[in-house]
Amino acid sequence: MTLRIAVGGLGAIGKVVARRLDYGIEGLALSAVAARDAVRAKAAMSDFTQPVPVVPLAGLWEHADVVVECAPGAVLRELAEPALSHGRVVIILSCGALLENFDLVDLARRHRGRILVPSGALLGLDAVAAAAEGGIATVHMVTRKPPRGLSGAPYLEENRIDITALTQPKRVFTGTAREAAHGFPANVNVAAALALAGIGPDRTTVEIWADPGVSRNTHRIEVDAKAARLSMQVENVPSEENPRTGRLTALSVIAALQKMSSALTVGT
Repeated sequence: MTLRIAVGGLGAIGKVVARRLDYGIEGLALSAVAARDAVRAKAAMSDFTQPVPVVPLAGLWEHADVVVECAPGAVLRELAEPALSHGRVVIILSCGALLENFDLVDLARRHRGRILVPSGALLGLDAVAAAAEGGIATVHMVTRKPPRGLSGAPYLEENRIDITALTQPKRVFTGTAREAAHGFPANVNVAAALALAGIGPDRTTVEIWADPGVSRNTHRIEVDAKAARLSMQVENVPSEENPRTGRLTALSVIAALQKMSSALTVGT
């Protein structure tokens, strides 16, 4: 059986995922895409072996068994609500938006849909989820990004924090994962994913640094649990198209999709 995969959003992540599906993954087939600019989307697929229709976000579920959300968090509900209402699987990257629309989980439960959150730009979420089964005391994450990777964040604008001419690292935020996801919706979906894997968005703590000395989006995670102490760090190469996003995120979605059709899966 071949699973039909629809991709919502053809930005830095969505284009990579759609192209890989077009190239070929056993048991999976690209069936539709959604994009703000249909003309540009069709042009982006001009060299695909099998171009697919460009449809509205709310209609992706009609063409798919699995809908992959690669769009801004502001339109998460427009994509996910109809898909989950019709029992589809939805892969969500906008984890911060999911925290603010958590009733979607109940919607999925009622209609036998599923929400999958891939590891994205993080590492060790399988270990965090396993540790949570035995009890976790604390989870803390420190994120460092080049200043341009944080530009435009609502928290910075609301608090009039200027990071345009930094010569030294500057801590611009400290608080909970829920607060971080709200204040930096395009930057730290990783914080929301970590919180969902572990002890929740109100107990997971986060620091965010604008650091002109780094060229990669860096996340360091410390977990103190009954079963283990975890210390993890990942340094992601930013996407050329969108410096707020690491290249690893799209590859994580592809790996998650491959698990859905593979005879062998590795990892919790």
